[in-house]
Amino acid sequence: MTSSPAHRTPAADGAWHVVAPPDVCRRLGTDPQHGLSREEAAARLARDGPNLLPEAPRRSLLAMAWEQVREPLVLILLAATAVSVVLGEYTDAAVILAIVALNTLLGVTQESRAEQALEALKAMVRPTARVLRGGHVVELPAQELVVGDVVLLEAGARIPADLRLLQTYNFQVDESPLTGESVPVHKEAGASVPADAPLGDRRNMAYMGTTATYGRAVGVVVATGQGTEMGRIAALLQEGEPEPTPLQRRLAELGKVLGGLVLGVVVVVFGVGLLRGEPLLDMFMTAVSLAVAAIPEGLPAVVTIVLALGVQRMARRRAIVRRLPAVETLGAATVIASDKTGTITQNRMEAVQAWVDGEMVDLRQPGQPAGGLVWLLRGGALCNDARLECEERADGAPWRAVGDPTETALLEVAARWGIWPGELAEALPRTGEVPFDSVRKRMATLHANAPGGLTWPGPAELAQARWLLFVKGSPESVLSRCRALAQAGAIRDLDDDARAAAQEAAARMAQGALRVLAVAARPLSQPPEAMDEATAERDLVLVGLVGLIDPPRPEVAEAVRLARSAGVRPIMITGDHRETAVAIAAQVGLLREGDGRRRVLTGVELDGTSDAQLEQMLDDVDVYARISPQHKLRIVEALKRRGHVVAVTGDGVNDAPALRRADVGAAMGVTGTDVAKGAADMVLADDNFATVVAAIAEGRTIFDNIKKFVHYLLSANLSEIMAIFGAILLGMGRPLTAVQILWVNLVTDGLPALALGVEPPEPGLMRRPPRRRGEGVFAGGMAWRDAYQGLLLASLVLGVFGWMQRTGHDMAAARSAAFATLAMAQLVHAFNMRSLTQSLFRIGLASNRWMVGAFVAALALQLLALLWPPLASAFGVVPLGRAEWEVIAVASLAPLPVVEAVKAIERAVRARRASGNAR
Repeated sequence: MTSSPAHRTPAADGAWHVVAPPDVCRRLGTDPQHGLSREEAAARLARDGPNLLPEAPRRSLLAMAWEQVREPLVLILLAATAVSVVLGEYTDAAVILAIVALNTLLGVTQESRAEQALEALKAMVRPTARVLRGGHVVELPAQELVVGDVVLLEAGARIPADLRLLQTYNFQVDESPLTGESVPVHKEAGASVPADAPLGDRRNMAYMGTTATYGRAVGVVVATGQGTEMGRIAALLQEGEPEPTPLQRRLAELGKVLGGLVLGVVVVVFGVGLLRGEPLLDMFMTAVSLAVAAIPEGLPAVVTIVLALGVQRMARRRAIVRRLPAVETLGAATVIASDKTGTITQNRMEAVQAWVDGEMVDLRQPGQPAGGLVWLLRGGALCNDARLECEERADGAPWRAVGDPTETALLEVAARWGIWPGELAEALPRTGEVPFDSVRKRMATLHANAPGGLTWPGPAELAQARWLLFVKGSPESVLSRCRALAQAGAIRDLDDDARAAAQEAAARMAQGALRVLAVAARPLSQPPEAMDEATAERDLVLVGLVGLIDPPRPEVAEAVRLARSAGVRPIMITGDHRETAVAIAAQVGLLREGDGRRRVLTGVELDGTSDAQLEQMLDDVDVYARISPQHKLRIVEALKRRGHVVAVTGDGVNDAPALRRADVGAAMGVTGTDVAKGAADMVLADDNFATVVAAIAEGRTIFDNIKKFVHYLLSANLSEIMAIFGAILLGMGRPLTAVQILWVNLVTDGLPALALGVEPPEPGLMRRPPRRRGEGVFAGGMAWRDAYQGLLLASLVLGVFGWMQRTGHDMAAARSAAFATLAMAQLVHAFNMRSLTQSLFRIGLASNRWMVGAFVAALALQLLALLWPPLASAFGVVPLGRAEWEVIAVASLAPLPVVEAVKAIERAVRARRASGNAR
């Protein structure tokens, strides 16, 4: 549902760029200071529909069914049904049709479940927007935006709808998705734009689907959903089919190769059968059913289902996978390159220490601020883009902090010391700013200090200034712009001794794992000529330093240990000081005691190394400190050149290149920008390093399970070909009829394969090294395992079939016994596949309840076909005696001890080789 054109574009032709901001708000009936009321927004949403781009309609169940029916082999089956009808074989025709219908039903059900799972994943990563509603800043799903909403934007935000900008502060937007322009566009709310200006020249507009790259802005929604410029383009496009994962492509190719081989074998079987005197129609039906049974045409669908179920399990563990191929890659990860803040630590910044007037102050013991502390707390609260909102909270907190954790910590510490940021901002309104960026490592704000307003202790030059410029940022970046120091109520030159004292204080705080910010002020009689680095950020007076702490997450130390035991090397890449990085890394086990200096590399040191030198240093460095986004990308590329499979975490706009370049990019779900999430393969809903390790374990489990059911299907299907071909070649006749083959394929391939897809992790999963990059499902000698296991099953069927003939049973009884043996032996064999190397008795017979349920359900269906007279008649089954059932039972259970014995021999051989290598 989308809104009506009249409501979306009340400016007749949608030319909002020619309408002044006050007129835009008036026409849309919105208050730029308070936004829409919740009631009005709800009414508009109900009237106009959600802010969603048009999507291709979801396929109907009928369409899914047609996809199943039009498979070439199913069409062959239907042709065989028609032939049976013409020849009067109505029972066979009815059974084949019933099997085709049941197979179609299962296929549609599986595909529908997979689509539902993927839709649920899409819903988990819906973009959000910060909106003014009723005077409060709220974060909403972007689909709930309505025309007239006032949206707050900052660097990294995805533009959620078409906006007329009301305020801009050095605001730049990447419009390449819409215009193809590769350079970000500078936006100005007050720019005058001609009515006929193309999209790329409308500097007072921001459009859905583009990305803010610098500064911040406020805009009002003028179009949503299909009414946006992006929506108009999307409406012209047909959504293509989802791209298959690399594993699905490999399996599809495998299916084609096997299909060609199987069809060749089927032709041979058909010819040999005719030469042996088998009836033409019977051999035709047998050949057709054998082809359908033997070709694993359902593998890609089962893979999709298993991947979808796996990513749902990951989502429950707080890892939301956006791209299915990431699941395959996760199991091969060899390095986790992690951020520190919010991933290894709790992202719960708290200002705990200050250096003012030459002394350290404990900020965790609030009191009445005095002297330089007043300047530090006020400066930190004013030079700040976060906000505190008073509202009732379930946790009893007196306010809700909105914004960057570091900035909210500065607001919260000011509030605890009796300085309310809201009142402070009203008394000293912001009139200009130079936004923070990762190159300057600081931000600046300009404030008007009205006469008779707030009183300030300390130096008169600052306290009586008409205009005050505040700067906060890293100590080195702020100190480089300072000329003086506020201390003991006076301003003194920042000479070498004073500068050294400030640097020494910052170092002491950093050694205590504190993040250190410097706060400076500049008194002005009038605003600077330009709010830029060169003009505004100079001649500063250092007010003091503040230290903030973000403690490690308690579960990270164990996650680091687990990752290393799995052959995955965790490293930390952070923009923080070396000392802070070392302190946190040591606490979580990333650095052993005494190794800090040898195993830490800073951005400055990195600049002095060549790519070749960096590659040589990689194995000795676990922590990278004071790193820029460009450094991070360079580290990731160096790791990949060394053959590592790299998982990278990140949250900012500038992390996007590294996230995209990594084998698996993991964006922060709580603090991450929309750009980071868009570039990532998965999103960490809790921003937790331990979640990455858990996702790697889940990825390994999923890949293992895919291997298990692939080999189960291939070995079972191979056994059917061998049994039919062997019996005809040996002159024993056909051991199975066409409908019996189809029934076995239906009963044994479906439920057990899916149950193998949800097999729990094997013991020792995270104590083995990662699989090699590009390793397929047949690595490790799997082809010969399929061959011997298929031969084993076929031999058991032929053995029972031959024994029945030698003991005087007729062909119907012999086929009934072979029919029962094949199906039941394959069901038992499914338990062998629960681990390709470990003993079933070690992992536990009932540890996968889905397998137990699948076995019971499939066995019940098979017994119905054998014992219930209506079905038994349809499948040509005759009653068997006790002696026959005893032989069938022994043969059906035989795969378990035989395969267990082979596994034991393989384990002994591997252990002997490992012992030899160790010597």
